[in-house]
Amino acid sequence: MSEVDLDIAPEEADDTPRRRKPDWGLIAACLVIAGGLVAIAWGMSSAITGSEGVNRPDVIEDLSPVENALQVFQQEQIMVDLQFGYEAVLIVDGVELPTARIGEFSGDLTPENAGAQVSAPPTAIFDPGNSIITFRPSDDALIESFAEGRHSVQVIYWKIDEGRENALSYRWSFDVV
Repeated sequence: MSEVDLDIAPEEADDTPRRRKPDWGLIAACLVIAGGLVAIAWGMSSAITGSEGVNRPDVIEDLSPVENALQVFQQEQIMVDLQFGYEAVLIVDGVELPTARIGEFSGDLTPENAGAQVSAPPTAIFDPGNSIITFRPSDDALIESFAEGRHSVQVIYWKIDEGRENALSYRWSFDVV
């Protein structure tokens, strides 16, 4: 035999590629990363944010303070924005507030007092043009300020053309600091 033939090992003479052993540490790390990405994607797709977690009637477009608010100020305004064509009254802590409609209370703008500041009555105020009812605690109002603690609000609302006898209601609460 020649010297060249002795240097060639039988494994090297075969042209088939050799398989490497799997790196189980690398495979485990990839599986952990993939699992983490799946968990993040699932969490983002199933998260409830904003007003999605609130089961509020469609007629109520917005309200303030929001349901279960935790840090509301004592003079915070209550506001309910309804769909157009609805009217409402507010009941705060079991007391129905008198409601004045914009355009019906004294102090509204007339040609004689155009540019003068209008003072709103110390009641709930309903704006029929926007279907918004608001109330802010103040001197001379039934509620001068919200005491510290939990308060409940109920809005009773109805279609203007159907009347209050066909009213529905929605209740929520908030905490004053």
